[in-house]
Amino acid sequence: MSSTLKPDPNSGRTLVTICTYNERENIANLIPQVLAALPDADVLVVDDNSPDGTAQVVRDFAQRDPRVLLLLRMKKEGLGAATLAGLRWAVDHGYDFALNMDADFSHHPRHLAAVRACMAVADVGVGSRYVPGGAIVGWSPKRHFMSQGINIYSQVLLALRTQDCSGAFRCYRTSTLKQIDFDRFRSRGYAFQEEMLYRCVRVGGRIAETPIVFEDRIVGQSKINVKEMVRALRDLFLLGLDRIRDTPVRVAT
Repeated sequence: MSSTLKPDPNSGRTLVTICTYNERENIANLIPQVLAALPDADVLVVDDNSPDGTAQVVRDFAQRDPRVLLLLRMKKEGLGAATLAGLRWAVDHGYDFALNMDADFSHHPRHLAAVRACMAVADVGVGSRYVPGGAIVGWSPKRHFMSQGINIYSQVLLALRTQDCSGAFRCYRTSTLKQIDFDRFRSRGYAFQEEMLYRCVRVGGRIAETPIVFEDRIVGQSKINVKEMVRALRDLFLLGLDRIRDTPVRVAT
């Protein structure tokens, strides 16, 4: 295992990271609910210079509550790149746990405590749609098929045992993240979640899953498109070739 199981998830410093692009309406409602669910945590919004003014909403919150923080990136580089920026921030600022969630309420704040509680037994806690008790609300049969397909694809190519490989609702132990060279990531898009699990496992990280109910967004538009999906399949295939060739993992120093 990559790290000890201390500090306790209820006593360590937690940073909740939320990546945004044009999520003004959602983030205004989400931040208070996150703070209510985990009052001992800080919230970092990683915004890719949203033209709808998302960053200003976060600034307004930050003026009233020191637990709210903004990391403003000047260009849109993909969800994976934004997530990595938030995880780097957690590591660099001395947090014990980095808990990532989506901004659109598909990851409901009521599950935050359970996802963080996985840190009592693991290095990565996954809010899982596919373990007993987990569920998905609001998806079409096509979306279910695509999600299940990418999970099986990832499990086979990357030898992952996690039931939900593609979900972004996760808590990471930062001592595990420190062992991963973020500069070596292939994906900056939708294959990032699978690659992150793969690299955590490669450095000895233990993974635990807890059930969540995933609810499709109500406000705003999904950022998923066919081009991104094709790129994700390619990135996972290349990463799978690396695993088969047993390409050594470069550990961060």
